[in-house]
Amino acid sequence: MRSVPWWVLLSSISAPVLLVAGWSVSAELQGPGYDPASSTISILAADGARGYWVMTSALLALGACHAITACGLRPAAVRGRVALAGGGLAAMLLALFPAPSSGGSFSHGVVVAIGFSLLAVWPVLAVRRVPGPGVREWDGGPGAAIPLAADPVPWGLRPVPSVVAAALMWLGGAWFLLALFVLGTAGAAERVITFAQSFWPLVVVVSCVRHQGGRVV
Repeated sequence: MRSVPWWVLLSSISAPVLLVAGWSVSAELQGPGYDPASSTISILAADGARGYWVMTSALLALGACHAITACGLRPAAVRGRVALAGGGLAAMLLALFPAPSSGGSFSHGVVVAIGFSLLAVWPVLAVRRVPGPGVREWDGGPGAAIPLAADPVPWGLRPVPSVVAAALMWLGGAWFLLALFVLGTAGAAERVITFAQSFWPLVVVVSCVRHQGGRVV
């Protein structure tokens, strides 16, 4: 199993920290009229918002962190890394397609939907398969094989945890829609699901680091 560089651990830790710091500072700048339980994060990055530059910077940094993590998360399957990087790119594109100060925006909604979908599906796409019965991957020459280890794949890249994580994210998306159109608590739902999607890459990276004996290169 390929090792994880130290900078991947740094980028995966930074993602949720920057996200929470961004919406917290932006909400403070927006003032008491902003209700984080009912108002979405997008409002904080809307044109004319007092904390526009803070939330926009946080989204750009979040997207960059996801892209960096995807580049260095070598134990994960390539298609999962591509989906994670795509989700990061979508977060950065929100700077080009901000939400309007009032009403809706088709382009903003499309970017949000694409970003959410990519980040919700990447855990499953990143699952690492064992090459064959009794065999694990080997970076040596062709045909080289060694007996299967007790835990050949990091916990965060195994099928069951990955499917559960993805399923919870999709359920979170359904909760957000219900909160947006029925419950009036879209802000709270969006914060929970957005934080979960920013935190899962860290879970995967930490599991990979633990799998390689706690060493980063």
